[in-house]
Amino acid sequence: MYTIQAPPGHPGQPAALIACAFVGQAVTIDAPDPDLTGPVLKTGDHTCHGTSEILRYVAAHPAAEGATPLVPEALKGSIEKWLEVAARCEAAALAWVEPFASKADDAARASTRSDVTTALEQAKLELTKPSAFLVGEVVTLADVALAAALAPLFEGVLGKGAQAHFGPVVAWLAACRALPQFEKALGAPSLSSAEGEWVEPSKKEAAGGKKKKGKGSAKESDLSAPETPAAPASAAAAEELDPEKAAKKAAKDAEKAAKLAKFAAKKAAEEAAKAAKDAEKAAGAEDKKAKEKAEAEAKKKAEAEEVASLIAAARSTPKGDKKELPGAMYKAYHPAAVEAGWYEWWEQCGFFKPDPTSTKPPFVIVIPPPNVTGALHIGHALTNSIQDTITRWRRMSGYNTVWVPGTDHAGIATQTVVEKKLQRERGVTRHDLGRDAFLGEVWQWVDQYGHRIHDQLRRLGSSVDWSRCVFTMDDKLSRAVKEAFVRMFEGGCIYRDNRLVNWCCRLKTAVSDIEVDYIDIPKRTLMNVPGYTEAVEFGVLTSFAYPLESGCGGGRWGGGVLTSFAYPLEDGSGEIVVATTRPETMLGDTAVAVHPEDPRYTAMHGKHVVHPVSGRKIPIICDAELVDMSFGTGAVKVTPAHDPNDFATGKRHSLEFINIFDDNGLINAHGGPFEGQPRFKARITVVDFLKEKGLFRGTQDNPMRLGLCSRSKDVIEPVLKPQWWVDCKDMAAKSCQAVRDGTLEIIPKEFEATWFRWLENIRDWCISRQLWWGHRIPAFYVIFEGEDDKASGSPGMPSEDMGRWVTGRTEEEARANAEKKYPGKAFRLVQDEDVLDTWFSSGLFPFSVFGWPEATVDLKAFYPTSLLETGHDILFFWVARMVMMGFQLTGQVPFKQVYLHAMVRDAHGRKMSKSLGNVIDPLHVIEGISLQGLHGTLEGGNLDPKEIERAKSGQKADFPDGIEECGTDALRFALAAYTAQARDINLDIKRVVAYRHWCNKLWNAIKFAMMNLGDNFQAPATLDPAACPPACRWILSRLNSAVGAVVQAMEAYDFSTATQRIYALWQNELCDVFIEVMKPVMAFDESKPELAAAKARTREALWACLDAGLRLLHPFMPFVTEELWQRLPRAPDMVQYQSIMLTPYPAPVASWDDPAAECAMETALAAVGAARKLRNDYGITKQKPHLYIAVTDADKAAQLQSLALEVATLSSSSAVTLLAAGEAAPLGCSVAIVDDSVTVHMLLKGILDPALEIAKLEKKMSELEGRIEQLRKKQGTPAYEKTPDDVKAADADKIAKAEAELAAAVAAADAMKTLLAAS
Repeated sequence: MYTIQAPPGHPGQPAALIACAFVGQAVTIDAPDPDLTGPVLKTGDHTCHGTSEILRYVAAHPAAEGATPLVPEALKGSIEKWLEVAARCEAAALAWVEPFASKADDAARASTRSDVTTALEQAKLELTKPSAFLVGEVVTLADVALAAALAPLFEGVLGKGAQAHFGPVVAWLAACRALPQFEKALGAPSLSSAEGEWVEPSKKEAAGGKKKKGKGSAKESDLSAPETPAAPASAAAAEELDPEKAAKKAAKDAEKAAKLAKFAAKKAAEEAAKAAKDAEKAAGAEDKKAKEKAEAEAKKKAEAEEVASLIAAARSTPKGDKKELPGAMYKAYHPAAVEAGWYEWWEQCGFFKPDPTSTKPPFVIVIPPPNVTGALHIGHALTNSIQDTITRWRRMSGYNTVWVPGTDHAGIATQTVVEKKLQRERGVTRHDLGRDAFLGEVWQWVDQYGHRIHDQLRRLGSSVDWSRCVFTMDDKLSRAVKEAFVRMFEGGCIYRDNRLVNWCCRLKTAVSDIEVDYIDIPKRTLMNVPGYTEAVEFGVLTSFAYPLESGCGGGRWGGGVLTSFAYPLEDGSGEIVVATTRPETMLGDTAVAVHPEDPRYTAMHGKHVVHPVSGRKIPIICDAELVDMSFGTGAVKVTPAHDPNDFATGKRHSLEFINIFDDNGLINAHGGPFEGQPRFKARITVVDFLKEKGLFRGTQDNPMRLGLCSRSKDVIEPVLKPQWWVDCKDMAAKSCQAVRDGTLEIIPKEFEATWFRWLENIRDWCISRQLWWGHRIPAFYVIFEGEDDKASGSPGMPSEDMGRWVTGRTEEEARANAEKKYPGKAFRLVQDEDVLDTWFSSGLFPFSVFGWPEATVDLKAFYPTSLLETGHDILFFWVARMVMMGFQLTGQVPFKQVYLHAMVRDAHGRKMSKSLGNVIDPLHVIEGISLQGLHGTLEGGNLDPKEIERAKSGQKADFPDGIEECGTDALRFALAAYTAQARDINLDIKRVVAYRHWCNKLWNAIKFAMMNLGDNFQAPATLDPAACPPACRWILSRLNSAVGAVVQAMEAYDFSTATQRIYALWQNELCDVFIEVMKPVMAFDESKPELAAAKARTREALWACLDAGLRLLHPFMPFVTEELWQRLPRAPDMVQYQSIMLTPYPAPVASWDDPAAECAMETALAAVGAARKLRNDYGITKQKPHLYIAVTDADKAAQLQSLALEVATLSSSSAVTLLAAGEAAPLGCSVAIVDDSVTVHMLLKGILDPALEIAKLEKKMSELEGRIEQLRKKQGTPAYEKTPDDVKAADADKIAKAEAELAAAVAAADAMKTLLAAS
């Protein structure tokens, strides 16, 4: 089974479907993806991108014996030419036809118009011949490709003038579209009715008409045209198809090929002779290479065994014991060895727990509970890395920290996982087992797999208080849920009502707004829908259209194609035409609405129409709020039970509410002859019925937004259901005020607008879910003794008597409440079968974890919490509900701040999805994994086989060599570094790998320190910068600056800035400069007091930087910093701390600020940069030339004089001499100007042979000039005009680079000539 996916409205999809139909290949059509730039076909072991590649592949792999050969061998050449023509026409369609046209510019349209005109002339010429199709007498791939590309152009762009001019093409297109393979993919043929030749697209985005008033409109996806094969110019293309010219060209090509073959034969003979001569030499070389390779492999194997032994030793530490570090540090950093043991020791020692007797200010945070259904992905890793970074920083900054972990029971997700598991392993459903037995299976699954997340949190280094770990189905939290429901019901905040819900027919439950994904459908589209064997058509003449939340009808559920039909008037005096995007819902129509001011319908006010199916009388009502006179016919059918706007209209006019669907999405008894039909089948049969009755009046395209269940991918159906609802208005108003008055702070502040917009327009919240797994609603339906079903009504059904519900924390309490409500009556209670929305229990999380509703010590000490950190995508769905429920149940905001981080996408900017294969398990980044290992993670899950194959293709594309071992610290640091306060971040694993290598830099810095501090080094209690050498004063000042900047950034939750500054301190200042300049200091003769003092102060400065630098870094990289800090000597005030995580976070020291030292080093580093450039320009690697520096500024001269040793060290110079005023540099120097007062002279005499260098440069110059000349000649040939644009651009780039190299070589040669003259 093939799978195809394309951007919304892309013409490549129908082309592929037509080709698959001809070769007998079954194909699944995925929902349109606006992130794609062109169609993608996946076959299980192969992926094709772009229309042309897809068509060639499909034609070459027929699935059925005797299938139509789309590319007969004899016609292959001609078909290929037409495929190129079709590619240009497709590009034109993407420039002229919506939804793509609004993204194209006038230049693109002008270019593609020329291409299409040429293509149409070619086709017209070809089709004037006797053949019925483009190539031969039967349909070929040429017809498929060109028809699919031209169809949208003839439908909406090429007007009557163009149609008349290209009559043969129009006739051919009609003949093609009459074939069933074409008709199914392209629909019934239609032509543009516009006058003229070309219809310019509207400058505005096409939003489609509005059927009913409301908020929002159809939104076009931001799509770009796919790349098409490079095509020759239009005139050239026409020439290529001319048979006479083609024959002449073929003869020339044959003659040229013969000459080339003769030359190649001669060349081959020469090469063979040379190869024979070289064979003997090569044999010896091969033996040497083989030996070297064997030695390298043996060395690599030995190192791997050594590292494995190192890791095994680290992991042998008894759980909870402190790891013993070997005396000597290993030569390189290995994350598996470093990270082993530390977390268990931290946890065993209780470092994560708060001190109940502490007088420190509390810092309290609760984890956004991840779903218990599976493993954490990289987005969870971001969340927990940030939270742990904040918690560790606050702990080190003097706070009594509490971070509460937990997991969410995830009602729909968990039930779905277990149901699929039961079906796959045992072939049974939950209904086969019964509720209690099924819940037993779920609890067994939770017990078996629920702790995987805990293990991953430990691997991430999350310093949570595990003694407080909760699960939302625990007894403690379940009691809180029951209490909240009962209190809110008794207070009138929760109520029962029969209203529209988002219904998933596949899951048979209502779902929340967050569980509905919306996709844009711009026009006719085929898509597979769960439960239907055939692809469902959207925007087609048969009215297969789906709900549109906003746009058509101003927020109606319908969209796609409008089907017009007539309702006859009751008195037979005429008819009224209405339009609908969901013809099957007419079975539930209870009114036709018109605008009261519309003169067309004044005479119909107060009249009725007759329903053609049921014969019911339907009133014609006047409603200015619902009807837009300018849209369609100005008359609107009203289906109150299946459309939100119609629901409101039905309430305003007291209309009848008729539900026409059962829970499976089948038409119920209200559908009369259509009863039992699936909704999308009924969509066809209802239209057929209207046609038979002569009431059908046609169709037209209409853009739509399609709501899909995020769990099942089924189409969401608005259905009328009696459910439990939360009145949110008062709670929402308090939540808005909390932000306005500063009680609650949202970071970044830009999300305040989103907060207000959502809460000020909030709708009541449906909290009923038709599931078995979750918190069963503590509500009971009263049925009196002796009543039959009709009298009592059925809970959850339309017959329900909503006044009969009572609530109770227990059944006994509910019974007592029922007795008060119905004194003296005998009854039985039936508990609601439904469970509460998962977000209801999650909304209680910040206070239920501390024992609410009991007034516990923890609740008093730790509530409200300090901060909530989460992704901005659940600002409304979780954060807002926590705030609302906090106000409602505790009278307080549940936290003082909300920090919203960016959402993680993959390196290509795509949303992470299991079916794409781009969901990343943090453990795979930490430990590394092969490509085969990645493939293995897809097996045994809940993906369909086709989804597994697609995911494998995605993994192979993104991680061809698997994922390299990075370690936890590198992953955490990379995630924090990515976290600029933006809406999306594109995570590239290569960046994580780079930080893993940076950890090796830290490792080597400490290793260097341990070698140079010496065994007898005593860490100083204080450090006096005034007594330190200039370089030490500089590094201490830079450390102080970094500490201040990092603390400021952490206070603002600006982790990107914090990580940048920490990285710069370690990499650019400490490792690249200070450690390098201190190496010669460590060689000082300590017998001289002055040198010994400088050496001692330098050691102390190094220790201070390493100690503070590790503490500064610890919240981001907890493992490597702990391991390295444990090796460092301790200052007297640090001896008391067992772990780095308990030490004070660095704070700026005023006496360490030294602007003068920083200015001096800045001057020195500028001179070093100039000297290094000279070395690079002249290719000097090992030699150490003498450096002379001319300085005209006295202050800079003093600075450079004090740092002469540092300049010499960093520039790899033998010595540095400052030239006196007016003193000239020696002959044989090369010069580099640093600034207006500093010039560097590098003595090259004796270092380089100028004559030899000149010869090398002149040879290089000659090669570059030849290369440039060759490219210029190529550009000057007449045929170059036909060269594809991308090749032209590449040639221009080559010339620019060669000219730059030539200029540099000329300059270097001139310098060498000057040097030669001076010598």
